[in-house]
Amino acid sequence: MKIRVGINGYGTIGKRVATAVNQQDDMVVVGITKTKPTYEAKIAMDRGYPIYVPNENISAFETANIKVAGRIEDLYGKVDVIVDCTPGKLSEKYKAEYAAAGIKAIWQGGENHSLTGISFNSAANYMESWGAQFSRVVSCNTTGLVRTIYPIDKEFKVVNGYATLIRRSADPNDSKTGPINAIEPSVKVPTHHGPDLQSILPWINIQTMAVKVPTTLMHVHAIVLELKSETTTGRIIELLEETPRVKLVKSKDGIKSTAQIMDLARELGRTRGDIFEVVVWEDGIKVAGNKIYYYQAVGQESDVIPENIDCIRSICQLEKDSRKSIAKTNKAMNI
Repeated sequence: MKIRVGINGYGTIGKRVATAVNQQDDMVVVGITKTKPTYEAKIAMDRGYPIYVPNENISAFETANIKVAGRIEDLYGKVDVIVDCTPGKLSEKYKAEYAAAGIKAIWQGGENHSLTGISFNSAANYMESWGAQFSRVVSCNTTGLVRTIYPIDKEFKVVNGYATLIRRSADPNDSKTGPINAIEPSVKVPTHHGPDLQSILPWINIQTMAVKVPTTLMHVHAIVLELKSETTTGRIIELLEETPRVKLVKSKDGIKSTAQIMDLARELGRTRGDIFEVVVWEDGIKVAGNKIYYYQAVGQESDVIPENIDCIRSICQLEKDSRKSIAKTNKAMNI
């Protein structure tokens, strides 16, 4: 029997989670929610997703000729788990509703760790969410940091970490907060990304800084790790090549920027042009003594999507072996 999944908030992340869920053979989307009758709602209807809306907005959807399956509260009785992709400031309201309905829920990295007490990464702490009622998939940037730092720490022990995040100013479809014609530093140091990583890897001593730049494509991280033991550039390349959801590219092959990475995703035939892997420039990896220097790029719309799928398997107790869940998700999503 397939796990019944509801998507609360069918936006940038929600619609991608819905697609990924329906690519799996052990789960299915039974409904999504929208608050406005937008083009996304119309496409969701065309794709056959039952749409649940706030009671006061039903008439607006009917006027737009978008079929409504019921109120948002009606969805709760039809699901085993909700993947919550709603905007900020709604988490406590929905947490109370999910708890009252007795259903499981997964939030995204825009919420604080304190909301659930559990933060999720597929490779690093899969079993912490096993059978839990509530969990939280960490943000795109934190997911990217954990993806590469965790395997390096596991083999060599990271003593100190330093990361500068060059952040996109807005998502590609967002005209409210961008574009900006400036470079804007985050003057609060360290940024929240270090403590967020520590919600997954609490023993890692890492400091983070960030600047926002006028692009909508991806984030880029410049990372320096100080290790307990020395290694070689070749071994780090081998290790990252072996790590699931990490893709090595070379600038000499023409992939010199995030623009070429996005074009690569399109050439690979990825749905929506998504890049689910964290992309590391192989020729940008350098080991000097016990320090590693490298650059990586993070697709802010997509790298957390496979993590959501694995988190569903963990809290719903579908697959106890994280490696099997990762492999199953990757195969279904062509990662």
